[in-house]
Amino acid sequence: MERQKRAAVIHDLAGYGRCALSVAIPVISAEGIECCALPTCILSSNAAFPGYYRDDGADRMRRFLKHWDELDLEFDGIYVGYLGSAAQVELAAEFLRRFRKKDTIVLFDPVMGDHGRLYSACSPEVCGKMESLLSCSDVITPNLTEAYRLAGRDYPEEIPPQTELWELGRELCKKGPSGVVLTGVPDGERLVNYVYTRDGIRSRITAKRTGGDRCGTGDVFASIIFAELVRGRGPVQSVRKASDFLEEAVAFTEQSGVSPRNGVCFEPFLHRLF
Repeated sequence: MERQKRAAVIHDLAGYGRCALSVAIPVISAEGIECCALPTCILSSNAAFPGYYRDDGADRMRRFLKHWDELDLEFDGIYVGYLGSAAQVELAAEFLRRFRKKDTIVLFDPVMGDHGRLYSACSPEVCGKMESLLSCSDVITPNLTEAYRLAGRDYPEEIPPQTELWELGRELCKKGPSGVVLTGVPDGERLVNYVYTRDGIRSRITAKRTGGDRCGTGDVFASIIFAELVRGRGPVQSVRKASDFLEEAVAFTEQSGVSPRNGVCFEPFLHRLF
């Protein structure tokens, strides 16, 4: 019988409001992978709700890292998500140095900003250090804001043509990853995910656009892609599965009248992932 795969997820944990670890753990587990969570910070709710409690955890991350090292844990995949300080970025890099093996799949979802603006917690220092994670990642899943920032380019006033997006993917691959997924690029009534790999893949995967922005959508998307890659699927197949899953789950969520702050109702569809 094949050994069950194990993955580490470095991300924040919100007690309420589907996002980050509260999404990644069930999604990756539904894919049949043992999911080990390393919380970067703990929040009472996601940041879309006012008055939330936040506990940043660089020291906690150090303790996790030390203990997991003592346990001699090994991981088939490592997924790096939200990092809220320069110290946390450095600890994520240290984690990769210690635990990344030759066959370990590393996915980096650079949570930095959206719509041309950086999030308040993403200072220039944090952004600069995040670039160092590109060299030890296999696949990255930035939105346009994050991709342009990581490439050192100014954010465009209009959605760029496809040729420029392929060039952006090529530039980011030069910094280390073998694959780039540019996520959620608007195209009329649809959203397009551009898959670019160093070995020649160029693929546009589209999904129907339903409603406006919704918390945690990117976390569901990245978690499915990551789990599929760890299971040995190719990047295009992985992105297509994530895109199809989200299209259906978001449509169901909109029909259910759930607030965008409370994320995507992905739970009724988890059985379809394995």
